[in-house]
Amino acid sequence: MKSVDDSWASANSYDCFMGRWSRQAAYEFLSWIEPQPNLRWLEMGCGTGALTEAILEQADPNSIMACDPSEALLGIARERIRDPRVSFQVAGAASFQAHPSKLDVCASGLVLNFIDDPKTAVGSIAQKLTDGGLVAAYVWDYAQGMEFLRVFWDAAVALDSNAADLDEGKRFPLCSPAPLRSVFESVGLENVEVTSLETITRFHSFSDYWTPFLGGTGPAPSYVSSLGDDERQRLEKYLRARLSPEGDGSLVLTARAWGVRGST
Repeated sequence: MKSVDDSWASANSYDCFMGRWSRQAAYEFLSWIEPQPNLRWLEMGCGTGALTEAILEQADPNSIMACDPSEALLGIARERIRDPRVSFQVAGAASFQAHPSKLDVCASGLVLNFIDDPKTAVGSIAQKLTDGGLVAAYVWDYAQGMEFLRVFWDAAVALDSNAADLDEGKRFPLCSPAPLRSVFESVGLENVEVTSLETITRFHSFSDYWTPFLGGTGPAPSYVSSLGDDERQRLEKYLRARLSPEGDGSLVLTARAWGVRGST
């Protein structure tokens, strides 16, 4: 089996590959949870700040403590977001320095499946919230609903059977309704709900689709980086043949995330 470690070293590459779609999902997520204004937020895994920006624009927060273990990704977020209500911290779910007072909301966008022990992380975070506080997260539906990745991995596996073990749909069984609900209910959260968050990924051309896979940041680009030149060109050709462009050459694909929320 081919062994490929996910790389998160390049913030700009990540933003090009996934950040633009993360922003769309963030707004759908906030429209669903409908938070009240003037709340104290903790954001786990803020990355380059897609959800952070959406919270500022849609939720009128009192404060946001935005945490991520990647200094590179946080660097982009710090440059992009200058709002004094936001403080950034290099930390994971188990290592962040708690706010001196209780928080009202903990939100996490597109990272819960990358945490080694999501149950422990969600339980620990819930303890930092006020009574009746909101814990909410969303993750991509890698198995079926994230079409631009589904097409990629189906093509990769067709050409290289070893790629099957790297497919996020297989690697991240958490990213479906029943496991998400189970994690939230197992740590004692109440009123747990799961919903589908739908959006569109529109690529201007095949190049706009393919080039971000060459950035080396994230599971699929890490796999592409592990290929030799001939293998990479064969995969590109295979994908080009499988994707059907619109009349203007653009590619319009669907994207689905699963949202989950519960209260303390």
